[in-house]
Amino acid sequence: MAKFMLLIHGDEARWDAMTPAEWAAHGAAHQAFNDAAGARVLGGEQLEASSTATTVRSGSDTQLITDGPFLETKEVLGGFYLIEAADLDEVLKLVDLLPEVHASHSGVEIRPVVTRG
Repeated sequence: MAKFMLLIHGDEARWDAMTPAEWAAHGAAHQAFNDAAGARVLGGEQLEASSTATTVRSGSDTQLITDGPFLETKEVLGGFYLIEAADLDEVLKLVDLLPEVHASHSGVEIRPVVTRG
């Protein structure tokens, strides 16, 4: 089994504008994903707004710390899952259950996790 990181990107303004009914449907879709993936889900969480982020980079002789995400972008990282699967085809079948794949303002990036040793 390989590990895959699923990075959920989307338009934060669109998420902020969702009604309680839309959030309920959104949550139900994520529950369906979790139910289908079962023990293959190793972890995952929704993230707070990008305005709460802190970015740390190396300065000349100290850390440079800035508020918020480093890049100006319309889409932000809104959450993630870490899953185990036999291959990318298995991951693609599961990811199709996530609502972000079907919304015009969001998407899911799939990245294999490096395994060394």
